[in-house]
Amino acid sequence: MPPEAQDRAADPPEGTAAASGPDPASPHAQCPSANPHAHSRRTGPFTVVALSGEIDIAAEDFVAEHLDAATARPEPDVLVDLRGVTFFDCSGLRLLCRAEARARERGGRLRIVSDLPRLRRLLRAAGLLTRFPPLAELPPPCRPESEPPPHPPP
Repeated sequence: MPPEAQDRAADPPEGTAAASGPDPASPHAQCPSANPHAHSRRTGPFTVVALSGEIDIAAEDFVAEHLDAATARPEPDVLVDLRGVTFFDCSGLRLLCRAEARARERGGRLRIVSDLPRLRRLLRAAGLLTRFPPLAELPPPCRPESEPPPHPPP
């Protein structure tokens, strides 16, 4: 067992909050920890996965859980919003490629939203610019076909 695993497996010192377990009376006792790098939402026909901060190997699991969930349904239409990203490396590119392949396998698509020149340069250098041509902003959600188009003011 590596030292890091032993440290995690060791019992916490007596008398500490961790030793006695979470306080069941606490309102947050059953809440999972917040994801600092990704959150998802439905917007019309799209699932928007908004990423923020540094997307590197340390953030990989946080991002993967959202991309996996977004591409799990049949015919997913996923928009990955990268406008809040401050750093993006090959770990992030690998996640995008895997998620895009999953979306395609299920008859859907994955697109990215970014107005960052450095991300465009990264995609070009990796040979992925044609696979992920960035949208400058989120597309508007489509109106249902039964809903008439809005009339312009007179």
